[in-house]
Amino acid sequence: MPTNDPLLQPFELKHLRLRNRVVSTAHEPAYAEDGMPKDRYLRYHAEKAKGGLALTMIGGAACVSPEAPAFVNNIALYRDEVVPYLVKVADAVHEHGALVMSQVTHPGRRTSNYEGDWLPIVSSSGQRERAHRAVPKAAEDWDITRIVTAYADAAERCAAAGLDGIELMAHSHLIDQFLSPAINDRDDEWGGSLENRLRFPLDLVRAIRHRVGEEFVVGIRIGVDEGRDGGNSVDEGIEVVRRLGEAGIDFVNVICGNLDSDRTMAEIIAPMGTPSAPHLDFAGRVRAAIDIPVLHAGRIADLPTARHAIEAGLVDLVGMTRAHIADPHLMRRLVDGEEDRIRPCVGAGYCIDRVYEGADAFCIHNAATGRETSIPHEVAPAPDSKSTVVVGAGPAGLEAARVLAERGHRVTVLEAASEPGGQLLVAAAAPRRRDLIGIVDWRVAECRRLGVTFRYNTFAEVDDVLAEDADVVVVATGGIPDAGTVKGADLITDGWQILSRETNPGETVLLYDDNGDHQGMNVAEAVARSGADLEFVTPERTVAPLVGASNYPAYLRTFAEQGVRTTLNAELVAVARTEDRKLAVTLRDAHVDVTSTRIVDQVIAEHGTVPNDELYFDLKPHSRNRGDLDFGDLLALRPQHVTHNGDSRFQLFRIGDAVTSRNVHAAILDANRLCQAI
Repeated sequence: MPTNDPLLQPFELKHLRLRNRVVSTAHEPAYAEDGMPKDRYLRYHAEKAKGGLALTMIGGAACVSPEAPAFVNNIALYRDEVVPYLVKVADAVHEHGALVMSQVTHPGRRTSNYEGDWLPIVSSSGQRERAHRAVPKAAEDWDITRIVTAYADAAERCAAAGLDGIELMAHSHLIDQFLSPAINDRDDEWGGSLENRLRFPLDLVRAIRHRVGEEFVVGIRIGVDEGRDGGNSVDEGIEVVRRLGEAGIDFVNVICGNLDSDRTMAEIIAPMGTPSAPHLDFAGRVRAAIDIPVLHAGRIADLPTARHAIEAGLVDLVGMTRAHIADPHLMRRLVDGEEDRIRPCVGAGYCIDRVYEGADAFCIHNAATGRETSIPHEVAPAPDSKSTVVVGAGPAGLEAARVLAERGHRVTVLEAASEPGGQLLVAAAAPRRRDLIGIVDWRVAECRRLGVTFRYNTFAEVDDVLAEDADVVVVATGGIPDAGTVKGADLITDGWQILSRETNPGETVLLYDDNGDHQGMNVAEAVARSGADLEFVTPERTVAPLVGASNYPAYLRTFAEQGVRTTLNAELVAVARTEDRKLAVTLRDAHVDVTSTRIVDQVIAEHGTVPNDELYFDLKPHSRNRGDLDFGDLLALRPQHVTHNGDSRFQLFRIGDAVTSRNVHAAILDANRLCQAI
């Protein structure tokens, strides 16, 4: 239908017509199998095409050469067998009216010497990148010739597969490593002057154009402002883009900054607690200076911000990549007038952090993303409506209630607190993490739309649940802080008391974290900002090993600013009260039997949670299945049929931290795949 919404206006890119202005930019979800974009990869991108976006880009750093091995499970564009898989991806995306391109790259030093075939990695020079730690070989003349040919080969494979174009990844990759005077210290014809540093990228653009012709769309993602000491200035960056446009580049994906370290990466792929769209105005400055269409992505997580980007003329196309990981049907909801139903990207960084840890990408609160082959994004109605009770309104309980209601069941939620959210209320109490509450708010809104009944201030006991005469009872009562088993545990403060402001931090504080995730770091940040003298102690060899690369820099920045001391490889042995009402803390080295003592005002410990499972075990003998869960049926999304008590009417299940201490994604996944089959 005709619309004045800037986001829904089509855009002509060369011969291509994009149906709207919203793009999912290239990123690596690590879904490839043996370097190939097989069914899982295909279904992930097809879902976004079905959801109504204009263009989806695959191959977040799809590699052109075997000495550039997969560093985050990348697509191997240097192998001919990739073409049939690309054909299937292209056909699946085109079927839903969207376009598809692939990013194409040689990462240069931004990979490992110890992956794939263990060929020496190459760069413009021998400088080591902090993020990937490998020392590259300075590319020789024959390396450069070979790599230029490899780019052209990869582009030809993409064109032959029916993709609509490619995007060259310059940003912090090999192209950038030649362009940047901060990295390129060569003294031959590929180094020194800007003209010489442009030689490699111009050669490969011309080689690609010669191979694929003038009609095939070729773009580039490039850090127009490197953000490096000694790097190209903005004016030089704009000149580089102009020269690349003259050589045959059709669009520019504008980036500000570099990926050389986790700190600089977190400034570009920014998590919650940072400004929205921090580099959008910079992208507008670049667009005003060049005659090439501009695309930009960077913490543009909501439609009003994206709409402003187009309406103000800052960009031609707007990237909403993580927003589509949270809700691949984002654009369809806009077209259908259901903008308020879009599942929000809360900026948790769970998706990108998993990839940087060598795992596959998942959204913190969309269990179906990345699991399209086994979990549908759209919940199907059940054949019969049942009466269901969910106990607990944390993330697991709210997801269970939402999915059960989508199935057409009658749902009552019993919650002991006066408001929904569970542990997320505690986590979101920290100012930098407040956007986590979006996980709760979206589910509550969906539940209200679906007619779910909430009863707050209801501490459910067995008789309360049995009185509901339900067909299904889902216990999602969460967990409570684990006090640990050390001597003097009763003297220890838990992190919830600090974040909820039930207890104030002491003047001198020792925080012991043997959980290693956000919980301990969240509390540490709150204590440090209170002005307390804080020592952070962990038995691990590093601080918070479960906190990923986009998130930990903010915590460590606080540590540095507030003078937090960190002690690694130390175990908490005992806490005792001293005569002057202080606390004596005994620590033991994790590797040798040596102890040390600290005297502090307060000890805080983060051990995760223990299940709040009393109600579950009280209900268990009354239930038909006695809590038994068939894992085969669960994973296949089949109804549960286990029966141990034929005299009982109701099935009983428990999910989330009521089972054991885990994270938000695990809790939501528990609820989703269980309830999709009820």
